[in-house]
Amino acid sequence: MTEPLIAFPAVLALELAEGDAPDRLELTRDEAQALADLMAADLRALLPGVEAARFAVAGALFDGVEILRPGFPVFATLDELARRIPRVTTAGGVVAFGTHEGHMPAQPLVPDARYAGGPMRLIPWMLLAPAEQADDLATAIETELVGRGEAGERTADFLMRTLGMRLEHARYLSRDDLIALTCVQYEHVNLAPMWTMLEAALLTPYKEETALGSRGLPLRYAQGKVTLPGPAQWFAQSGTRGDRPAHELAGTLFELRQYAALLDAHRVPLQLDGDARRDEAFLIEHLADADPTLPGATLFAHEAPGLGMAAITVAQPVPGKARILAHGYPLAPDALGPLLDALAERYGAAAEVHALGRVMLDAAYHLTAPAPALH
Repeated sequence: MTEPLIAFPAVLALELAEGDAPDRLELTRDEAQALADLMAADLRALLPGVEAARFAVAGALFDGVEILRPGFPVFATLDELARRIPRVTTAGGVVAFGTHEGHMPAQPLVPDARYAGGPMRLIPWMLLAPAEQADDLATAIETELVGRGEAGERTADFLMRTLGMRLEHARYLSRDDLIALTCVQYEHVNLAPMWTMLEAALLTPYKEETALGSRGLPLRYAQGKVTLPGPAQWFAQSGTRGDRPAHELAGTLFELRQYAALLDAHRVPLQLDGDARRDEAFLIEHLADADPTLPGATLFAHEAPGLGMAAITVAQPVPGKARILAHGYPLAPDALGPLLDALAERYGAAAEVHALGRVMLDAAYHLTAPAPALH
């Protein structure tokens, strides 16, 4: 019976010199194997007894948002590939995966160029250790890497020469170290509530978690997704409107876009409470179905500095007021067109959108639209 192997996922974190970037994000098979051999030599000096473990490296450079996703797909793929290869076919238990004829062996090991602009790149690696060695190795990883986990000069030099970049630091981090570092980074930029959601999705996806955004917007993680109330309805009922309510609502919508972008990068779905439908680019807050006895619905765009079209309101004209059917919120730069199409189709509205030039609220602080003139 084959002895079970315990996986210890980790990364080699590359802090790039300011303004620098690698020439490419993937290594060839031969380059990945050369790098893995150098990394293995580093780890033998850091982790006593590591020779008994299989060492696997993915020859690709990722951003943290690609590594820290529910189920850890990069590590899961590296684990699966490493276990397939018989140990006798690998020199010293070191195995590496790089491109062959321009392609990585599995899609999760292909970095996304959209996230390539950050100052830190991460090379995933993993130790697969016999069960009786697992406790000692876990202790060594969590203590030795933090204290003296700087990569060796030969390893750093190989990466700089191979990928045409300058490095400030190259350091080995366990997956837990990476999670802790990301937590600190998100809290530093006032994204602590979002980290609460992400941490639940990564580490305890079977549990529910709640948090409040910096402006009080309630967030809830459950069953693999983050939900929140309809922003317009929540805002009207909240006590966080301040002296400039339209400005405050615009700030909330700006924060919502930040949250949506971060969740999308980490591949955690976002949707409104009670709305089974979801689009990654926008949210629709449904309030009422169109009344077929009234004139057709019209689309109105609320605008705010820094946001452009902050929200789209769908309204049917009723003498002296507007009957509000829904509000739509674009979450991504290219979301406005698809959002307008979705609202026009769902509520039978004309495709033309009327720009309001501001965020328009009624006396009860609800998003609203201009009322038809009384005759």
